[in-house]
Amino acid sequence: MIIDFHTHVFPPQIKKNRSKYIERDPCFAILYSNKDAKMATADELIASMDRDGVDISVILNIGWTTHELCVETNDYIIESVSRYPQRLVGFCAVQPQSPKAAIAEVERCAKAGIRGVGEMRPDMQLFDLGDEVVMEPLVEVLRKHKLILLTHASEPVGHDYPGKGGITPDILYPFITSFPDLTIVCAHWGGGLPFYALMPEVKKAMSNVYFDTAASPFLYTPQVYNQVIQLVGADKILFGSDYPLLTQSRLLEEIKALGLPEETESLIVSGNAQRLLSIEGEP
Repeated sequence: MIIDFHTHVFPPQIKKNRSKYIERDPCFAILYSNKDAKMATADELIASMDRDGVDISVILNIGWTTHELCVETNDYIIESVSRYPQRLVGFCAVQPQSPKAAIAEVERCAKAGIRGVGEMRPDMQLFDLGDEVVMEPLVEVLRKHKLILLTHASEPVGHDYPGKGGITPDILYPFITSFPDLTIVCAHWGGGLPFYALMPEVKKAMSNVYFDTAASPFLYTPQVYNQVIQLVGADKILFGSDYPLLTQSRLLEEIKALGLPEETESLIVSGNAQRLLSIEGEP
């Protein structure tokens, strides 16, 4: 079994009317103003999965700045999962700056089978992960429904790129320590957060934190896999492609080329995701 923990899909009307949504939402504009920025529907993702041998994909939303756009796109994710219940797992988007609406939306999506919230982009959505007045009610409803929070993360150094943002390890770590019982997935290797696991207190604090490999070839050399395995363990790494930014096969080929022990590779491409999502079956 292969599970891709980080993909993005959009309703056909958003893909078709990209310019309209660029005008409506700053986050979408940053990510998709470039006409070459790839967008995909759920049906196109399924075709990619069939082509590249991926059994299940987690479909994420993005950090929309308005509640209305969160709801519009959450509806599509829910509908897509209902059409492909054996192939897709959905995460929803919320705008924590509209706290009552955000909590109600999590409740609605949880009842529809959504398994998490993400990909959150606090900097683009203009909320502070350290603001407990905003975050505590949201985390409480996530705990209630045993949902995962998946957040964007970025490196404090290195090259710039569209959507890099400023959710760096120093922003993520206080949030992690404030809510130690919340299951958190930090995208894009957590912006380098695993490297701080050399500090014993940091490694201890990250007991419920996982890291996906989304867009890895654009960020790190393949050596990152072995380094992070040594620092936090193979049981903390989730294969994620960031499809359609990258093909699913490109990430899978990179992982295969590492020559990892079979058990280690199995954890990364399926076992860890199965455990987090309670998916049964042979890894």
